[in-house]
Amino acid sequence: MNRAIVRRITPNIRTWRSTLKTFCSDTSEKLHGSDGDKAVTDSTDNVPQYDVAIVGGGMVGMALACSLASMPLTKHLNVAIIDSNPALLARDNIKKEDAPDPRVSTVTPATISFFKGMGAWQYVQLHRHAFFDRMQVWDYTGLGYTRYSARDVDKAVLGCVVENKVLQRSLLSCMEDSDVKKKIYPSRLNSMTLHKSSLLSGTDSISSEPSGSLAKLNLSDGDCLYAKLVVGADGSKSHVRKLAGISTTGWKYPQNAIICTVEHTEDNRCAWQRFLRTGPIALLPMGDNYSNIVWTMGPQQAADRRSMNEADFLKAVNDALDDGHGPHPQSERIGDGGILAWLRSDETSSASEHFEVPPRITKLASDRMVFPLSLMHANNYVSKRVVLIGDAAHTVHPLAGQGVNLGFGDANSLSRVIAEGVAVGSDIGEMALLKRYESERKAANIAMMAILDGFQKAYSIDFGPLNVLRAAAFHGVNYISPLKKNIISYASGEQRLPLFT
Repeated sequence: MNRAIVRRITPNIRTWRSTLKTFCSDTSEKLHGSDGDKAVTDSTDNVPQYDVAIVGGGMVGMALACSLASMPLTKHLNVAIIDSNPALLARDNIKKEDAPDPRVSTVTPATISFFKGMGAWQYVQLHRHAFFDRMQVWDYTGLGYTRYSARDVDKAVLGCVVENKVLQRSLLSCMEDSDVKKKIYPSRLNSMTLHKSSLLSGTDSISSEPSGSLAKLNLSDGDCLYAKLVVGADGSKSHVRKLAGISTTGWKYPQNAIICTVEHTEDNRCAWQRFLRTGPIALLPMGDNYSNIVWTMGPQQAADRRSMNEADFLKAVNDALDDGHGPHPQSERIGDGGILAWLRSDETSSASEHFEVPPRITKLASDRMVFPLSLMHANNYVSKRVVLIGDAAHTVHPLAGQGVNLGFGDANSLSRVIAEGVAVGSDIGEMALLKRYESERKAANIAMMAILDGFQKAYSIDFGPLNVLRAAAFHGVNYISPLKKNIISYASGEQRLPLFT
């Protein structure tokens, strides 16, 4: 019986093998989305073809899709988004009466402008978000502190704290309301190869260039597709990066971050950060008397605090922010004359503000989550028909909340480079074009990574003379107006380094 079955199916198997050497079966009916968004398929092999395939539908990947959809030169592009996370297609309502999720991002004014430009910020405004216009940074020694204000640089805000799920949903809503041709593949990328584009002529969505090639993506559910450009937006363990053979440089920090949502009795419009011996703790406003805690410490300490009962944990948080580890810094002036006098001639308004005590935490409003910390940087951001953005290209220490903003900067830059390529008729997957993106973003990202890593290392040592030097640095930043203004501008997303410029 078994031999008879084998004899009957063997001719079909030979036929299937011959066909699959080059082509995949038609997958357009399996795709999610409206009928009006069907992918353009080749008239010969019925394999969907796209201009851009974004692997990873998280915040950064979706931001790139929205940015492409918003620009006149790129809104006609055919875009595929590949992500197996079921939350991407979920339609669960975000209820304002629920406590904020502990996974948040501190978005800079530059990121807010990016969202407004592509039409996504209007959706963020429908949900809870919290602007802050002040920031206070100090350390456990009580020797110095620095206060920043949006007024120092004639801005309304320094940043905005938004739940990641709100950013994600806002970007998805923006994408859905756009006219761009798009498909979401709820699957994972299995393999990626290059194929000559001369095999794939006869479609209006992608120009055929006999000397070029297209990337072929094979997915975990059996689907496959072709794309002129593959964007790796699939996180720090990027499969796209691995398949493209791009190596990385980096290291793990001997620290974990514990994050959670807490509640206090008074409103909070300030971002607070205190450097402790074990790492910084940040208290970020989230609106409605809620704030977000990001607390960096050793792995064992993080495990211990995660397992504490609520009362003990709240005491530990209040000790870290106010009661313990050292005295409050004194609001005293230095450098009233002499060599620093000329630097203080245009003193910022925040330089005269006294040290403030953060709000007292009264309740734990979410689960405590723990994440290991690391620094990673891809040695190259681009390969043939492949480009990396966001955490796929770089991860940083969270002490300044800059990680996701670097990713949004990548998305903004790449979308502009693609638009420039379209404007002059270039192949958007060519290395020469993609290198322009790499040149711009690698310099900006490495500079920020070096600054954050330097802070992490500087505050990981408890040594008397070094403590005094750090206190002097706090005072210098607080009272030297040009330096403070440049730091605020740089942290807000401007490209210039925080120097006397």
